[in-house]
Amino acid sequence: MTDEPFLPFAKPALSEAAIAEVVECLRSGWITTGPRVQKFEEMLSAYHGGRRALCLSSATAGLHVALLALNLKEGNEVITTPLTFVATLNTIVLAGGKPVLVDIDPTTLNMDVSRIEAAITKRTRAIMPVHYAGLPVDLDPLYVLAKKYNLRVVEDCAHAIGAEYKGKKLGSFGDIQVMSFHPNKNMTTGEGGAVITDDKDIINAIERLRFHGIDRNAFNRFAKGGSQEYDVVLPGFKYNMMDMQAALGIHQLPELDGFIARRKVLVDRYMNAFKGWPEFDLPQAPAYEHKHAWHLFTPLLNGIDRDTFINAMKAENIGIGLHYQSTHIFSWYRERYGWQPADFPNALAAGSRIVSLPLFPTMTDAEQTRVIKTLENILHKR
Repeated sequence: MTDEPFLPFAKPALSEAAIAEVVECLRSGWITTGPRVQKFEEMLSAYHGGRRALCLSSATAGLHVALLALNLKEGNEVITTPLTFVATLNTIVLAGGKPVLVDIDPTTLNMDVSRIEAAITKRTRAIMPVHYAGLPVDLDPLYVLAKKYNLRVVEDCAHAIGAEYKGKKLGSFGDIQVMSFHPNKNMTTGEGGAVITDDKDIINAIERLRFHGIDRNAFNRFAKGGSQEYDVVLPGFKYNMMDMQAALGIHQLPELDGFIARRKVLVDRYMNAFKGWPEFDLPQAPAYEHKHAWHLFTPLLNGIDRDTFINAMKAENIGIGLHYQSTHIFSWYRERYGWQPADFPNALAAGSRIVSLPLFPTMTDAEQTRVIKTLENILHKR
């Protein structure tokens, strides 16, 4: 045991300016969707090359409405990865689709793009790649397949805002991208998410779906020149982002690239410290040009019981994450689709061995050294 304070695996980096903005928002009397959300959307749009950004209450909400905007019919299939948070699959089901899984590349832990074509059927409507831990999926061949079979692409970028593929930011090109601003992500609005796209039909659908199906922005109705009259064009959801959340976002976004740069410094220190350790299989880089967002640092354990490892680190007041167990072993999905553990062996193996070590922008060198030395002690490196 130790007297050191608890070190979480993730922690948001909130500036005094961001905190002051939230306080000012509270004092303004306008705390729900309003001018700060509008400003944050404009900033996100500029960051992603001018494509439209639509803010929501979470990335899960974003995935849900993006898929609903595709008008999935019963039996329509959406191809995705088993190594992801279950929200990826949940939203496919909730939008009326059927998730179809392809196994991961064991080196990158991303969807194995070479397996996608074999999974496409006449019922396939979309591909949903997940940029795992902030590493971009190999998108060029994926979009070639999407074009060949007339499929939509909904990129789950929950880990990957600020990441780049071949010199272009994720969200600045392609079909539809969904970002997350959860507190453990690379930037935060407390909770929140955004859909990025330039498809006008998708934009129009999401604008209605995210707020009760109402045909105009809610806060404009209550402005001095606004009208209380509105129409409901479809049954929508209560998925809007609040100004209190956007107050954080408008300060977090300008800091995002700096946050990622600091994460990269910390990752490099981990990689150098653990080089040659037989107990860890370290994250590997693909050959194609990319910029990793390093949302997570996820080595795979070798010859070590994960629960024992996590408990040993907790005993030293160091938090460890688990991202993720493969979704195909969860009871609802296993029973609904008949998936067996051996159906996706790479995802099963990774999901049984993976851990997330502490990684966040305000993590000090001394805190990281403490993690490394604790690992040395636990794994008998001394």
